[in-house]
Parts: sequence; structure tokens; C-alpha cells
Amino acid sequence: MQQISDRISRLRENKSLEEAARAVLKHLRELERFYLTQFEERLLSFIEQDGSS
Repeated sequence: MQQISDRISRLRENKSLEEAARAVLKHLRELERFYLTQFEERLLSFIEQDGSS
């Protein structure tokens, strides 16, 4: 879970991140489990790729 939290924190530092991406990150951060589903992982990966452009 620490790795997921670190990934989300890095993305949230991006000031140009769109509101929809911020909402997804907020939701992922509030999950009460230590893993992401396959879909959640794909969402996070997409935001990482799109946010680094």
C-alpha cells in the first residue's frame, strides 16, 4: 500500500492535473484496502502517463 500511496502523492503534486484526475486520486487514496483492482491500477497508470506529458 505504501507504494500506491507514494504514486498517488507524486501525482497530486502536479498542479496542472485535471479535476477529474484529482477526483480519481482522492477516491483511490480513501480506499480501505491495501491493493488496487485491475481497473483501478489501469486508471492510476493512465493518470501517471497522462500527467507526465
